Amino acid sequence: MTIRRIITMSGTILQYNRSAPIIINNFQLLNQPRFTTITRLKHTKALRSEKEKIRTYFVQRYIDYVKNYTKVLETRFPNAVKMYRVFSVGIKDFLRDLKMYITLRIKVARDHGFSKMSRQEIELYQKMPSDMLRIAPVLILSAIPFGNYIIFPLAFLKPRTLLCSHFWSIQQKVEFSRQELTERLRHNKPVFRSLQAQVEIIPDGDIKLKWKRVIASLGSGVHPSPKDVLACKDLFTKEPYQLSSLNYAHLGHLLKMHGLRKSIFRTSKLKYRAFLLLEMDKAIIREGGVNILNAETLRNACHIRGLNGSNLPNQDMRNWLQNWLSVSENIDRTSYSLLLHCPIFFAYNHPQNWVLIY
Repeated sequence: MTIRRIITMSGTILQYNRSAPIIINNFQLLNQPRFTTITRLKHTKALRSEKEKIRTYFVQRYIDYVKNYTKVLETRFPNAVKMYRVFSVGIKDFLRDLKMYITLRIKVARDHGFSKMSRQEIELYQKMPSDMLRIAPVLILSAIPFGNYIIFPLAFLKPRTLLCSHFWSIQQKVEFSRQELTERLRHNKPVFRSLQAQVEIIPDGDIKLKWKRVIASLGSGVHPSPKDVLACKDLFTKEPYQLSSLNYAHLGHLLKMHGLRKSIFRTSKLKYRAFLLLEMDKAIIREGGVNILNAETLRNACHIRGLNGSNLPNQDMRNWLQNWLSVSENIDRTSYSLLLHCPIFFAYNHPQNWVLIY
């Protein structure tokens, strides 16, 4: 074999070896089964499903984090969260009662009185003006730019002074109610002394003797009966105990005894207070009397009228309130002064009130 032939054969063999893998691969591609495409589709769907699972997992974890974020804030910033809740819940309650108060104002003007209003509505009508006056500075200052950063923490530290009852917790309501009644009760004694000081100027007669017995009973720690009080009603429709005849200091203590602010027009303010008290009494009688009132309502009714009912049994509160109503049923515009002095007749020597004072 010549050298040229050997070189030619070697080149042919080498070319064959290079092209063989390509031929084999093309042959394998031609002989692949048809279900390869289906397999790829299945893998694609499985991959998408896994991606959806991962996405759903992270979304759910984010939702859980947002839900539990308040707990995280409570742990890290407890005072800030508490302040937020106090104002968010309080402003909702205040706006609800404010809307009701406006509705009641319209109702009073339309019906020319309170005869169609419930006891609860009259109590709200009586309470809202003082609440609005107390919360007004906080609401006004919070509207000033950056004012809320100052006034809200300050109000949170002094809730009794700067906030109304809508923003108080249950514990604060009980505590502040007790403090407010205690301050009112401190004016009972000056009012009693003022009544006592006018005894001698009453003209001699049967009514003077009856009144002396009432004063003596109160001085000895005993409350007179409603019948004894009504027997002296005429003294409160004219001198010396009608509202226009009371001296300035007596009127001031009478205002504070009913939880009102002292003002220049003391007589007018007391007449309006007596009018609302009388309307609340009428509403209780109109709705079925004291026997249908629950414990909370009884305590609130006693508190408004100057009695600490926090530790009294329901029946004792009903009996006390019934004595009050027995006098109230006989009150008219000329004898408002008698109704305003009823806390002296029925609560001045009550043991529950002495507990608060002493």
